Amino acid sequence: MVAKIGEQIKLLMRGTAEVYTADELSDRFGAAARAGRQLRIKLGLDPTSPDIHLGHTVVLRKMRQFQDLGHKAVLIIGDYTARIGDPSGQDTTRPMLSDEQIEENAKTYFAQAGKILDTSEEKLEVRYNGEWLADLQLADIIKLTASMTVARMLERDTFEIRHKKGDSIGIHEFLYPLMQGYDSVMVKSDVELGGTDQTFNNLVGRNLQRLDGQKPQIVMVMPILVGLDGTEKMSKSKGNYIGVTDEPGDMFGKVMSISDDMMENYFTLLTDVRPEKIAELTNPAMTHPKEAKVFLAKTIVTQFHNEKAAEQAAAEFEKVFAKGQLPDDMTEVVMPADTIMASKLLLKCGLVASGGEAKRMIKQSAVSINGNKISDPNAEIVPTDGMVVQVGKRKFARLKVK
Repeated sequence: MVAKIGEQIKLLMRGTAEVYTADELSDRFGAAARAGRQLRIKLGLDPTSPDIHLGHTVVLRKMRQFQDLGHKAVLIIGDYTARIGDPSGQDTTRPMLSDEQIEENAKTYFAQAGKILDTSEEKLEVRYNGEWLADLQLADIIKLTASMTVARMLERDTFEIRHKKGDSIGIHEFLYPLMQGYDSVMVKSDVELGGTDQTFNNLVGRNLQRLDGQKPQIVMVMPILVGLDGTEKMSKSKGNYIGVTDEPGDMFGKVMSISDDMMENYFTLLTDVRPEKIAELTNPAMTHPKEAKVFLAKTIVTQFHNEKAAEQAAAEFEKVFAKGQLPDDMTEVVMPADTIMASKLLLKCGLVASGGEAKRMIKQSAVSINGNKISDPNAEIVPTDGMVVQVGKRKFARLKVK
Protein backbone atom coordinates (compact mmCIF):
# COMPACT_ATOMS: atom_id res chain seq x y z
CA MET A 1 0.00 0.00 0.00
CA VAL A 2 2.84 2.41 0.88
CA ALA A 3 4.44 2.00 -2.54
CA LYS A 4 1.10 2.48 -4.28
CA ILE A 5 0.33 5.64 -2.33
CA GLY A 6 3.81 6.95 -3.10
CA GLU A 7 3.18 6.48 -6.83
CA GLN A 8 -0.17 8.25 -6.56
CA ILE A 9 1.34 11.19 -4.71
CA LYS A 10 4.10 11.45 -7.33
CA LEU A 11 1.44 11.62 -10.06
CA LEU A 12 -0.57 14.26 -8.21
CA MET A 13 2.49 16.39 -7.48
CA ARG A 14 3.36 16.64 -11.18
CA GLY A 15 2.97 20.17 -12.45
CA THR A 16 2.03 21.67 -9.08
CA ALA A 17 3.46 25.00 -7.96
CA GLU A 18 3.07 24.38 -4.21
CA VAL A 19 1.35 21.98 -1.80
CA TYR A 20 0.46 22.87 1.80
CA THR A 21 1.69 20.34 2.71
CA ALA A 22 2.97 17.31 0.77
CA ASP A 23 3.44 15.33 3.99
CA GLU A 24 -0.17 15.99 5.00
CA LEU A 25 -1.34 14.88 1.55
CA SER A 26 0.52 11.61 1.88
CA ASP A 27 -0.83 11.04 5.42
CA ARG A 28 -4.40 11.87 4.35
CA PHE A 29 -4.16 9.46 1.41
CA GLY A 30 -2.91 6.67 3.67
CA ALA A 31 -5.65 7.27 6.25
CA ALA A 32 -8.36 7.33 3.55
CA ALA A 33 -7.05 4.09 2.04
CA ARG A 34 -7.07 2.35 5.41
CA ALA A 35 -10.59 3.61 6.17
CA GLY A 36 -11.85 2.83 2.67
CA ARG A 37 -13.23 6.33 2.18
CA GLN A 38 -13.06 8.84 -0.65
CA LEU A 39 -11.25 12.10 -0.14
CA ARG A 40 -13.29 15.20 -0.98
CA ILE A 41 -11.47 17.35 -3.53
CA LYS A 42 -12.82 20.89 -3.73
CA LEU A 43 -12.63 23.36 -6.60
CA GLY A 44 -14.60 26.58 -6.80
CA LEU A 45 -15.47 28.33 -10.06
CA ASP A 46 -17.16 31.72 -10.13
CA PRO A 47 -19.40 32.11 -13.20
CA THR A 48 -18.08 35.59 -14.04
CA SER A 49 -18.02 34.79 -17.79
CA PRO A 50 -19.86 32.18 -19.89
CA ASP A 51 -16.79 30.32 -21.11
CA ILE A 52 -14.10 28.10 -19.67
CA HIS A 53 -10.70 28.31 -21.35
CA LEU A 54 -7.62 26.07 -21.17
CA GLY A 55 -6.30 28.08 -18.23
CA HIS A 56 -9.24 26.81 -16.17
CA THR A 57 -8.61 23.23 -17.27
CA VAL A 58 -5.22 23.08 -15.52
CA VAL A 59 -6.93 22.64 -12.14
CA LEU A 60 -9.82 20.66 -13.65
CA ARG A 61 -7.32 18.13 -15.01
CA LYS A 62 -5.71 17.83 -11.58
CA MET A 63 -9.16 17.22 -10.14
CA ARG A 64 -9.75 14.48 -12.73
CA GLN A 65 -6.54 12.78 -11.59
CA PHE A 66 -7.96 12.60 -8.07
CA GLN A 67 -11.20 11.16 -9.48
CA ASP A 68 -9.31 8.51 -11.45
CA LEU A 69 -7.62 7.48 -8.18
CA GLY A 70 -11.06 6.86 -6.66
CA HIS A 71 -11.78 10.17 -4.93
CA LYS A 72 -14.73 12.55 -5.14
CA ALA A 73 -14.61 15.93 -6.84
CA VAL A 74 -16.68 18.64 -5.19
CA LEU A 75 -17.24 21.33 -7.79
CA ILE A 76 -18.59 24.53 -6.29
CA ILE A 77 -20.28 26.96 -8.64
CA GLY A 78 -19.81 30.30 -6.91
CA ASP A 79 -23.18 31.83 -7.71
CA TYR A 80 -22.95 33.84 -4.48
CA THR A 81 -19.26 34.75 -4.43
CA ALA A 82 -19.62 35.91 -8.05
CA ARG A 83 -21.75 38.75 -6.72
CA ILE A 84 -18.57 40.19 -5.19
CA GLY A 85 -16.06 39.04 -7.78
CA ASP A 86 -12.73 37.54 -6.75
CA PRO A 87 -10.17 40.35 -6.24
CA SER A 88 -7.29 37.93 -6.93
CA GLY A 89 -4.93 39.40 -9.51
CA GLN A 90 -7.05 42.53 -9.87
CA ASP A 91 -5.69 46.05 -9.49
CA THR A 92 -9.19 47.53 -9.39
CA THR A 93 -12.50 46.58 -7.78
CA ARG A 94 -14.42 44.12 -9.94
CA PRO A 95 -17.89 45.21 -11.08
CA MET A 96 -20.66 43.33 -9.30
CA LEU A 97 -22.64 41.01 -11.57
CA SER A 98 -26.41 40.86 -11.77
CA ASP A 99 -28.34 37.72 -10.79
CA GLU A 100 -29.31 37.28 -14.45
CA GLN A 101 -25.68 37.41 -15.65
CA ILE A 102 -24.59 34.93 -13.00
CA GLU A 103 -27.41 32.50 -13.78
CA GLU A 104 -26.74 32.63 -17.51
CA ASN A 105 -23.01 32.03 -17.07
CA ALA A 106 -23.54 29.21 -14.55
CA LYS A 107 -25.67 27.28 -17.06
CA THR A 108 -22.68 26.63 -19.27
CA TYR A 109 -20.12 25.79 -16.60
CA PHE A 110 -21.17 22.26 -15.78
CA ALA A 111 -21.33 21.21 -19.45
CA GLN A 112 -17.89 22.64 -20.15
CA ALA A 113 -16.28 21.23 -16.99
CA GLY A 114 -17.79 17.87 -17.99
CA LYS A 115 -15.39 17.76 -20.93
CA ILE A 116 -12.64 17.07 -18.38
CA LEU A 117 -14.28 15.68 -15.23
CA ASP A 118 -15.91 12.30 -14.61
CA THR A 119 -19.52 13.40 -14.14
CA SER A 120 -20.79 10.14 -12.64
CA GLU A 121 -22.63 10.56 -9.34
CA GLU A 122 -20.08 8.58 -7.33
CA LYS A 123 -17.21 10.75 -8.61
CA LEU A 124 -18.70 14.25 -8.74
CA GLU A 125 -20.75 16.43 -6.42
CA VAL A 126 -21.87 19.84 -7.73
CA ARG A 127 -22.85 22.52 -5.24
CA TYR A 128 -23.82 26.19 -5.47
CA ASN A 129 -22.44 28.23 -2.58
CA GLY A 130 -25.61 30.28 -2.43
CA GLU A 131 -27.03 27.23 -0.62
CA TRP A 132 -25.28 28.30 2.59
CA LEU A 133 -24.00 31.83 2.02
CA ALA A 134 -27.46 33.24 1.30
CA ASP A 135 -28.70 32.07 4.72
CA LEU A 136 -25.95 33.67 6.81
CA GLN A 137 -27.24 36.14 9.40
CA LEU A 138 -25.38 39.30 10.41
CA ALA A 139 -24.21 37.57 13.60
CA ASP A 140 -22.72 34.75 11.47
CA ILE A 141 -20.91 37.23 9.24
CA ILE A 142 -19.49 39.11 12.24
CA LYS A 143 -18.22 35.81 13.66
CA LEU A 144 -16.67 34.99 10.30
CA THR A 145 -14.91 38.35 9.97
CA ALA A 146 -13.54 38.00 13.53
CA SER A 147 -11.34 35.16 12.28
CA MET A 148 -9.26 37.53 10.13
CA THR A 149 -7.37 40.74 10.91
CA VAL A 150 -7.04 43.72 8.56
CA ALA A 151 -3.24 43.38 8.75
CA ARG A 152 -3.46 39.75 7.61
CA MET A 153 -5.85 40.68 4.80
CA LEU A 154 -3.50 43.40 3.58
CA GLU A 155 -0.72 40.82 3.24
CA ARG A 156 -2.53 39.72 0.12
CA ASP A 157 -0.49 41.11 -2.78
CA THR A 158 -3.32 42.74 -4.72
CA PHE A 159 -4.72 44.45 -1.62
CA GLU A 160 -1.24 45.53 -0.52
CA ILE A 161 -0.48 47.09 -3.90
CA ARG A 162 -3.78 48.94 -4.06
CA HIS A 163 -3.44 50.12 -0.44
CA LYS A 164 0.05 51.51 -1.05
CA LYS A 165 -1.13 53.28 -4.21
CA GLY A 166 -3.98 54.84 -2.27
CA ASP A 167 -6.58 53.12 -4.44
CA SER A 168 -9.93 52.25 -2.90
CA ILE A 169 -10.64 48.74 -1.54
CA GLY A 170 -14.25 47.88 -0.85
CA ILE A 171 -15.05 46.24 2.49
CA HIS A 172 -17.06 43.69 0.53
CA GLU A 173 -13.80 42.56 -1.16
CA PHE A 174 -12.38 41.58 2.23
CA LEU A 175 -15.34 39.22 2.55
CA TYR A 176 -14.44 37.23 -0.55
CA PRO A 177 -11.61 35.10 0.91
CA LEU A 178 -13.74 34.42 3.99
CA MET A 179 -16.69 33.33 1.86
CA GLN A 180 -14.52 31.01 -0.23
CA GLY A 181 -12.94 29.65 2.94
CA TYR A 182 -16.38 29.09 4.46
CA ASP A 183 -17.23 26.94 1.44
CA SER A 184 -14.49 24.55 2.56
CA VAL A 185 -16.06 24.31 6.02
CA MET A 186 -19.50 23.58 4.58
CA VAL A 187 -18.42 20.83 2.18
CA LYS A 188 -15.77 19.42 4.57
CA SER A 189 -13.09 19.37 1.89
CA ASP A 190 -9.93 17.32 2.30
CA VAL A 191 -8.05 19.00 -0.53
CA GLU A 192 -8.66 22.33 -2.26
CA LEU A 193 -7.30 23.01 -5.73
CA GLY A 194 -6.60 26.38 -7.30
CA GLY A 195 -4.17 28.48 -9.27
CA THR A 196 -1.30 30.28 -7.57
CA ASP A 197 -3.47 33.41 -7.48
CA GLN A 198 -5.86 31.50 -5.19
CA THR A 199 -3.26 30.57 -2.56
CA PHE A 200 -4.38 33.21 -0.04
CA ASN A 201 -8.07 32.26 -0.37
CA ASN A 202 -7.35 28.55 -0.06
CA LEU A 203 -5.21 28.99 3.05
CA VAL A 204 -8.05 31.00 4.63
CA GLY A 205 -10.15 27.86 4.14
CA ARG A 206 -7.57 25.83 6.07
CA ASN A 207 -7.76 28.28 8.95
CA LEU A 208 -11.56 28.37 9.07
CA GLN A 209 -11.74 24.58 9.07
CA ARG A 210 -9.26 24.45 11.93
CA LEU A 211 -11.37 26.95 13.93
CA ASP A 212 -14.46 24.85 13.19
CA GLY A 213 -12.80 21.74 14.61
CA GLN A 214 -12.30 20.09 11.21
CA LYS A 215 -9.08 18.62 9.92
CA PRO A 216 -7.69 21.44 7.74
CA GLN A 217 -7.70 20.84 4.01
CA ILE A 218 -4.53 20.32 2.05
CA VAL A 219 -4.04 23.18 -0.41
CA MET A 220 -2.66 22.29 -3.82
CA VAL A 221 -1.99 25.21 -6.16
CA MET A 222 -1.20 24.99 -9.85
CA PRO A 223 0.84 27.37 -12.01
CA ILE A 224 -1.05 29.98 -14.00
CA LEU A 225 -1.18 29.08 -17.70
CA VAL A 226 0.38 31.81 -19.82
CA GLY A 227 -1.86 33.04 -22.63
CA LEU A 228 -1.18 33.10 -26.36
CA ASP A 229 0.64 36.42 -26.04
CA GLY A 230 3.35 34.67 -24.04
CA THR A 231 3.34 37.22 -21.23
CA GLU A 232 0.05 37.47 -19.33
CA LYS A 233 -2.18 34.80 -17.80
CA MET A 234 -4.71 33.27 -20.16
CA SER A 235 -7.83 35.40 -20.00
CA LYS A 236 -10.86 35.98 -22.17
CA SER A 237 -10.79 39.70 -21.39
CA LYS A 238 -7.21 39.89 -22.70
CA GLY A 239 -8.12 37.97 -25.86
CA ASN A 240 -5.18 35.57 -25.38
CA TYR A 241 -7.18 32.43 -24.63
CA ILE A 242 -8.13 29.07 -26.13
CA GLY A 243 -11.71 28.16 -25.25
CA VAL A 244 -12.69 24.57 -24.48
CA THR A 245 -15.62 25.00 -26.90
CA ASP A 246 -13.46 26.40 -29.73
CA GLU A 247 -13.88 24.63 -33.06
CA PRO A 248 -11.11 22.08 -33.82
CA GLY A 249 -9.51 24.26 -36.50
CA ASP A 250 -9.45 27.36 -34.29
CA MET A 251 -8.11 25.38 -31.34
CA PHE A 252 -5.39 23.78 -33.45
CA GLY A 253 -4.36 27.10 -35.01
CA LYS A 254 -4.19 28.88 -31.64
CA VAL A 255 -1.95 26.17 -30.17
CA MET A 256 0.32 26.43 -33.21
CA SER A 257 0.66 30.18 -32.56
CA ILE A 258 2.37 29.79 -29.17
CA SER A 259 6.12 30.38 -28.93
CA ASP A 260 8.49 27.42 -28.84
CA ASP A 261 9.58 28.13 -25.27
CA MET A 262 5.96 27.86 -24.05
CA MET A 263 5.58 24.26 -25.24
CA GLU A 264 7.02 22.57 -22.15
CA ASN A 265 4.54 24.47 -19.94
CA TYR A 266 1.59 23.54 -22.17
CA PHE A 267 2.64 19.89 -22.44
CA THR A 268 3.03 19.61 -18.65
CA LEU A 269 -0.16 21.42 -17.61
CA LEU A 270 -2.53 20.43 -20.42
CA THR A 271 -1.63 16.87 -21.41
CA ASP A 272 -0.81 13.45 -19.98
CA VAL A 273 2.39 13.12 -22.01
CA ARG A 274 5.11 11.54 -19.86
CA PRO A 275 7.91 13.85 -18.59
CA GLU A 276 10.61 11.95 -20.47
CA LYS A 277 8.62 12.29 -23.72
CA ILE A 278 8.12 16.03 -23.07
CA ALA A 279 11.88 16.40 -22.62
CA GLU A 280 12.39 14.73 -26.00
CA LEU A 281 9.71 16.82 -27.74
CA THR A 282 10.98 20.14 -26.40
CA ASN A 283 14.64 19.49 -27.21
CA PRO A 284 15.29 21.00 -30.70
CA ALA A 285 18.21 18.61 -31.14
CA MET A 286 15.82 15.66 -30.89
CA THR A 287 12.53 17.02 -32.30
CA HIS A 288 11.91 19.88 -34.71
CA PRO A 289 9.83 22.55 -32.89
CA LYS A 290 7.10 22.53 -35.56
CA GLU A 291 6.76 18.75 -35.30
CA ALA A 292 6.51 19.02 -31.51
CA LYS A 293 3.93 21.79 -31.73
CA VAL A 294 1.79 19.81 -34.19
CA PHE A 295 1.89 16.89 -31.75
CA LEU A 296 0.83 19.23 -28.92
CA ALA A 297 -2.00 20.76 -30.97
CA LYS A 298 -3.30 17.32 -32.03
CA THR A 299 -3.18 16.10 -28.43
CA ILE A 300 -5.19 19.07 -27.12
CA VAL A 301 -7.77 18.98 -29.94
CA THR A 302 -8.24 15.22 -29.43
CA GLN A 303 -8.96 15.80 -25.72
CA PHE A 304 -11.80 18.22 -26.41
CA HIS A 305 -13.06 16.79 -29.70
CA ASN A 306 -11.67 13.54 -31.13
CA GLU A 307 -8.72 12.13 -33.03
CA LYS A 308 -10.40 12.49 -36.43
CA ALA A 309 -11.12 16.17 -35.81
CA ALA A 310 -7.49 16.66 -34.75
CA GLU A 311 -6.16 15.04 -37.95
CA GLN A 312 -8.50 17.13 -40.11
CA ALA A 313 -7.47 20.31 -38.30
CA ALA A 314 -3.80 19.47 -38.82
CA ALA A 315 -4.34 18.82 -42.55
CA GLU A 316 -6.28 22.08 -42.95
CA PHE A 317 -3.61 24.01 -41.07
CA GLU A 318 -0.90 22.60 -43.31
CA LYS A 319 -2.90 23.51 -46.42
CA VAL A 320 -3.71 27.07 -45.36
CA PHE A 321 -0.59 28.15 -43.49
CA ALA A 322 2.23 26.07 -44.90
CA LYS A 323 1.05 25.99 -48.53
CA GLY A 324 -0.81 29.30 -48.57
CA GLN A 325 -4.05 27.82 -49.91
CA LEU A 326 -7.60 28.70 -48.88
CA PRO A 327 -9.45 26.48 -46.38
CA ASP A 328 -12.08 24.06 -47.73
CA ASP A 329 -14.59 24.82 -44.98
CA MET A 330 -15.28 28.55 -45.17
CA THR A 331 -18.29 30.41 -43.75
CA GLU A 332 -20.57 31.64 -46.55
CA VAL A 333 -22.14 35.06 -46.00
CA VAL A 334 -25.11 36.11 -48.14
CA MET A 335 -25.35 39.87 -48.79
CA PRO A 336 -26.43 42.38 -51.43
CA ALA A 337 -24.02 43.90 -53.94
CA ASP A 338 -24.37 47.32 -52.34
CA THR A 339 -21.15 49.20 -51.54
CA ILE A 340 -20.12 48.76 -47.88
CA MET A 341 -17.32 50.17 -45.69
CA ALA A 342 -14.50 47.70 -45.01
CA SER A 343 -14.97 47.79 -41.22
CA LYS A 344 -18.71 47.13 -41.58
CA LEU A 345 -18.02 44.28 -43.98
CA LEU A 346 -15.96 42.48 -41.32
CA LEU A 347 -18.83 42.85 -38.85
CA LYS A 348 -21.34 41.64 -41.43
CA CYS A 349 -19.20 38.54 -42.02
CA GLY A 350 -18.95 37.83 -38.27
CA LEU A 351 -15.16 37.94 -38.39
CA VAL A 352 -14.86 40.52 -35.58
CA ALA A 353 -16.83 41.20 -32.41
CA SER A 354 -17.10 44.98 -32.75
CA GLY A 355 -16.52 47.93 -35.03
CA GLY A 356 -13.57 48.93 -32.89
CA GLU A 357 -11.94 45.53 -33.38
CA ALA A 358 -12.61 45.75 -37.13
CA LYS A 359 -10.82 49.11 -37.40
CA ARG A 360 -7.94 47.88 -35.24
CA MET A 361 -7.41 44.74 -37.33
CA ILE A 362 -7.47 46.72 -40.59
CA LYS A 363 -4.97 49.28 -39.28
CA GLN A 364 -2.71 46.39 -38.17
CA SER A 365 -2.69 45.09 -41.79
CA ALA A 366 -4.40 41.90 -40.58
CA VAL A 367 -7.24 42.06 -43.14
CA SER A 368 -7.22 41.06 -46.79
CA ILE A 369 -9.87 40.79 -49.49
CA ASN A 370 -9.21 38.30 -52.27
CA GLY A 371 -5.64 38.14 -51.02
CA ASN A 372 -5.03 41.90 -51.10
CA LYS A 373 -4.31 43.73 -47.85
CA ILE A 374 -6.50 46.69 -46.97
CA SER A 375 -5.39 49.51 -44.70
CA ASP A 376 -8.34 51.94 -44.60
CA PRO A 377 -11.30 51.00 -42.33
CA ASN A 378 -13.46 53.41 -44.36
CA ALA A 379 -12.53 51.96 -47.74
CA GLU A 380 -15.60 51.27 -49.86
CA ILE A 381 -15.92 47.64 -50.89
CA VAL A 382 -18.25 46.35 -53.61
CA PRO A 383 -19.16 42.76 -52.68
CA THR A 384 -18.87 40.21 -55.49
CA ASP A 385 -19.84 36.59 -55.68
CA GLY A 386 -17.07 34.38 -54.27
CA MET A 387 -15.14 37.27 -52.69
CA VAL A 388 -12.95 35.97 -49.84
CA VAL A 389 -12.53 38.10 -46.73
CA GLN A 390 -9.75 37.15 -44.31
CA VAL A 391 -8.97 38.47 -40.81
CA GLY A 392 -5.71 37.37 -39.23
CA LYS A 393 -4.41 33.94 -40.08
CA ARG A 394 -7.42 31.83 -39.16
CA LYS A 395 -10.67 33.65 -39.97
CA PHE A 396 -12.19 33.46 -43.45
CA ALA A 397 -15.56 34.19 -45.06
CA ARG A 398 -16.74 33.76 -48.67
CA LEU A 399 -19.41 36.14 -49.98
CA LYS A 400 -22.48 35.09 -51.89
CA VAL A 401 -24.12 38.07 -53.52
CA LYS A 402 -27.90 38.04 -53.92
